[in-house]
Amino acid sequence: MEFIELAKKRYSVRKYANKPIEREKLDLVLEAARVAPTAKNLQPQRIYVIQSAEGLAKVDALTPCRFGAPTVLLFTNNTDEEWNNPLETSVRAGVEDVSIVATHAMLEAEDLGLGTCWVNYFPNTELEKAFGLPKNERSVLLMPIGYPASDAAPGPNHAASKKTDEFVKFI
Repeated sequence: MEFIELAKKRYSVRKYANKPIEREKLDLVLEAARVAPTAKNLQPQRIYVIQSAEGLAKVDALTPCRFGAPTVLLFTNNTDEEWNNPLETSVRAGVEDVSIVATHAMLEAEDLGLGTCWVNYFPNTELEKAFGLPKNERSVLLMPIGYPASDAAPGPNHAASKKTDEFVKFI
């Protein structure tokens, strides 16, 4: 599949089939995340694969946005390893790097016939405490992942996009 077609086809899945992900497919998703570019290749990301009943219950207690997925990927940023801009000390690349890594995982999942949803609707500090994350790791996003339910469909705003000239400026 051409990349642009893959990007257009992908949507936020909000209803998952009761079917586990094959380990081989999950490993490919994690490999796509591993090879994603990060600032100075510092790789500040951490990915927690949540599949246990206990772990999924913790997710469910913190957000309604698991949507029945059998697996949730928790992406975090190790703040000790993120790149800091020496020309502007308040500019740090950790969240950006983790976002690039998560996007690679999300698109590989789509290519493998899996669905995902990028979730930021959760209390970060409570989630970090619930999963016992180290103090130098900050949660960036949760990503439910699994096979879309047979009646899953893109949301009503999926195809709504601005025209290119509304957000691209040549200078």
